[in-house]
Amino acid sequence: MSWSGLKKSFNRAGTTLLQKTGQIERTVDREFADEEAKYKSFEKECQALQKDSKNYLDAMRAMTAAQGRLADTIDNFYSAADKSSEGAMAAHSYKRGVDDLDTGIGRELDAPYRTTVLEPLGKMNAYFPIINEHISKRNKKLLDYDAARSKMRKLIDKPSEDPTKLPKAQQEHDDAKEVFDMLNDQLISELPQLLDLRVPFFDPSFEAMIRMQCKFAEEGYEKLSGVQRYFDDSVRDDYAAGQLDAQVEGVLAEMRELSICGAS
Repeated sequence: MSWSGLKKSFNRAGTTLLQKTGQIERTVDREFADEEAKYKSFEKECQALQKDSKNYLDAMRAMTAAQGRLADTIDNFYSAADKSSEGAMAAHSYKRGVDDLDTGIGRELDAPYRTTVLEPLGKMNAYFPIINEHISKRNKKLLDYDAARSKMRKLIDKPSEDPTKLPKAQQEHDDAKEVFDMLNDQLISELPQLLDLRVPFFDPSFEAMIRMQCKFAEEGYEKLSGVQRYFDDSVRDDYAAGQLDAQVEGVLAEMRELSICGAS
């Protein structure tokens, strides 16, 4: 940092301290404060949306990977018992469907999701550091303006013996106000425009996300519904009536009767 920049930082720190003690009046701009609060909320939501969107894709990968491991285990169970049984054929069909679904994640969801959802979110979030830099600059110029105004008022209330001090202070005040007003007006004008553009910006991403989720669900239903042909039509009714629970309990009871599962 240059000496000039360092000096400005010291002066602004001093102005902030004097404002806290009530020795320098602080400019309160309700209009800007309202727009900044809306912007900060939008920034926070976009950052959370980017994180959650990435987590969704990671979760989809993890889910299909877990399904794959589950299908491998089930297929091994039934194939080891009797490869020609309906259970073994159902297990193999389930494994084939899950493998196809896992492969489809990369083909149908991964790359398009990155292009239509994650990349636009990344571009939107990339604007925030630039906007925050403008807000920070505006706040610094406000401190300069408050300090110049305080200095000018003190010379008006208590004139100096040096007749050049007041005109100089007046000029410093006018210059500081002009720079601050320019930055302040720009932010007050453009922050609402940024927020108004968020819906048309995210519309294509939202539509693409819904379509991809729908496509994945449809493919999952199509592939896994093929497994049902290996089951009796009565299975769903038995489940609804609670009879499947009774079958499981019956098998568990038989297991408990075995010497290796019984109490020692």
